[in-house]
Amino acid sequence: QSGDWISIFKQAKRFPWITNVTLYGCLFAGGDLVHQCLTHRDGLDWRRTRNVAVVAFSFHGNFNYLWMRALERRFPGRSARMVLQKLLLDQTVASPVATSVFYTGVSLLDGKDDVLQDWREKFLNTYKTGLMYWPFVQLLNFLLVPLYLRTTFTGCCAFLWATFLCFSRHSGDGTAAAAWAWLTAPGAGQQKEQPSG
Repeated sequence: QSGDWISIFKQAKRFPWITNVTLYGCLFAGGDLVHQCLTHRDGLDWRRTRNVAVVAFSFHGNFNYLWMRALERRFPGRSARMVLQKLLLDQTVASPVATSVFYTGVSLLDGKDDVLQDWREKFLNTYKTGLMYWPFVQLLNFLLVPLYLRTTFTGCCAFLWATFLCFSRHSGDGTAAAAWAWLTAPGAGQQKEQPSG
């Protein structure tokens, strides 16, 4: 197992863009599969997972890869000042953009009549929930992870986040409280999802 990780790290260093974007996209799409499994659906909706994957591969993975490099060029190093500046920009610029693209992009691919509906109803709650998670993740990322692995690290953490996003889009309101109530309720996962179309 450790040999597999060493191989991935070597590939990430040799081919940073393709390795990081591929791993990020796969992990993000995996979050949708986990959400579907937790809902005990009768069979998986592969079209839904495909749409999440398209958004993750075409936008989120590439955006994160380029964003991490832009931040490092503008605020190089791991001093407290540089890390805090990167963290502040990440949460005030990248996080709202990424959340907005998820809600609108997947709605567009799903063929919803109003592609902004989920964004209007859930963006603010989702953004506030993200502030309880992403600043701590990115602090570790900027302090401990080498630049060529930062998108992969973000993707690993986005696996859990994508599961939450998919729950919020189909069954929740973007709050951590709704997700927690859903997970801990009797018969969790068997509750009906909101229609996605």
